[in-house]
Amino acid sequence: MPELPEVETVVRAVRPHVVGRRIASARVAWPRTVGELGPAAFARRLRGLEIRSMERRAKWFTLGLPSATRPAQALLGHLRMSGRLEVQPAADPPLPWERAALLFTDGTSLRFVDVRKFGRLEVVDDPAQRLADIGPEPLEPTFTDDAFAACLGGRRGSLKATLLDPRVIAGLGNIYVDEALHRARLHPLRSVATLRAPDRARLRTAIVEVLSAALEAEGSSFDVFYRTPDGRPGSYQERLRVYGREGEACTTCGTPVRRLVVAGRGTHVCPTCQRRPRARSTRPRGAGPRPAAGRGRSSR
Repeated sequence: MPELPEVETVVRAVRPHVVGRRIASARVAWPRTVGELGPAAFARRLRGLEIRSMERRAKWFTLGLPSATRPAQALLGHLRMSGRLEVQPAADPPLPWERAALLFTDGTSLRFVDVRKFGRLEVVDDPAQRLADIGPEPLEPTFTDDAFAACLGGRRGSLKATLLDPRVIAGLGNIYVDEALHRARLHPLRSVATLRAPDRARLRTAIVEVLSAALEAEGSSFDVFYRTPDGRPGSYQERLRVYGREGEACTTCGTPVRRLVVAGRGTHVCPTCQRRPRARSTRPRGAGPRPAAGRGRSSR
């Protein structure tokens, strides 16, 4: 699934081709793409509107479509597993696996292509309200050590599960969580509650560094699905330290990378750079030391 760097790459590439364009019509080839609104209502709602902005929030892209009665109106889009945006002449025939298209009055169009049909487009009156439960953006200047500490405050789950929760931090997914934890030398099973201030600062820095580097490389491409709008694959997969590298040497210490499952997700770690947390004892407090092996009272 495209994560923050991939969606941001798409938005930056598409924005100059759609902002300022007016929608002459819209078509939908796969009704589930537009959800409960339905193809006909989707087309009616968008017809005649001008795209005033294109932004990213977490893994969503947003097209600002204000109207006199709905000043904050926007079209939200989620690429999910295989969604892609392409700018094409409006007169061109539908692309293979095209699920929806916006046709502009200037003769161009924006096509939503999605092989697996999991992607979604949603017209909302207020995108800020619709996405209100999403956490802070990790590439914004406001994402400081103190802000990160506040995000993690009171949480007791594993680092991997916590960082994958979009309510904690926006836009992180499996790839970049694994990479950030490796840079920070923290095991994905470690409890958030055990982090000290230096650990949190190191992890925040790692998250920002990984996402920034991935954005510079236009994201990661592991298959034919993720491509930039002009058809290029991302290149950050060539710089990955642990993700997808089971059995290969850690780029830091040379130890073979291991794969395990954390929070239901395939997870890649270096067992040397990222020490596994010790299991907590289940003995009750005040129970005293464990008896030495072979010296306990035998049962009869």
